[in-house]
Amino acid sequence: MAALFTQAFLAALIGGAIAAAVPLLFAGLGEQMSEKAGVLNIGIEGMMLTGAYAGFLAAYETNSLLAGFAVGGLAGLLMGVVMALACVWLGLNQIVIGIAMTLSAEGLTSLLFNSQFASLYPSLPTPVPLAIPFLSRLPVLGPSLFTQHFLAYFGVLLCLAFGWLYLNSFFGLNLTAAGDKPAALDAGGVSVAGTRCVAVLVCGLLAGIGGAYLSEVGSGVFVPFMTNGAGFIGIVLAMLARGRPLGVLLGSVLFGACLSMTTALQVAGINVPTDIINMLPFAMVMLALIIFGRRATLPAAFGHSYQRGAR
Repeated sequence: MAALFTQAFLAALIGGAIAAAVPLLFAGLGEQMSEKAGVLNIGIEGMMLTGAYAGFLAAYETNSLLAGFAVGGLAGLLMGVVMALACVWLGLNQIVIGIAMTLSAEGLTSLLFNSQFASLYPSLPTPVPLAIPFLSRLPVLGPSLFTQHFLAYFGVLLCLAFGWLYLNSFFGLNLTAAGDKPAALDAGGVSVAGTRCVAVLVCGLLAGIGGAYLSEVGSGVFVPFMTNGAGFIGIVLAMLARGRPLGVLLGSVLFGACLSMTTALQVAGINVPTDIINMLPFAMVMLALIIFGRRATLPAAFGHSYQRGAR
């Protein structure tokens, strides 16, 4: 037990939790915006996987991680366009379309990667973290909390920005109305379809960036099916956060700690079967749903398409 309270273990656990939380945070924030507008984006897992492949490929060909993030976000955005056209404009079933998009992304990215690289599995160089002056020198918290990739800091700022957007802007009010009272929003002269499309596109963009982070920063390689349910965890985070971006942030760090437990225990010299560690995030999801699921509030028109004049 004493090994669990060493600086090495705590630094590895906190640093690993932050690093693992970044893709969950981007996915959760995107899904939260989509859900506030009334659209359940089950396809976010496929958006993340598409962003992971496209981001890795772009970073590998251009030797630029920034280019990889941009292309990964664009790939997720294009998946969002498909989702918006099918579910918002055509009114097709959101769950069916989302599952189809995820399965298609899994098969397509695996096929493209294997046909291009076969068994080579190329890797990217280790990115240089951004150390915050003075704060990065603090014991334990310095190297783990204040020496991270710039996307980790950007994710926190994005979380604060979304919190302000939802409470203090007309767009935030329109999002809430599109999910709760779409007919009232339509009567006010605001396009329900347009508002929902923007939310779905932002969701795709953020999911693509989160996926690109997985392949470029999290592992430095692309592996088929590498998201391992991160998108679905993002859906759970968005639902349990009750419309609060800070709730998504806290949940992401919690699940990130579960994902990073393997490395932290290895640092502490404690041998635990990896299967048990890999099970922790999903066990935590089920536990969170059991404890907080009944309190989760979803928009009244959540998951339902809207057509003007329909009853």
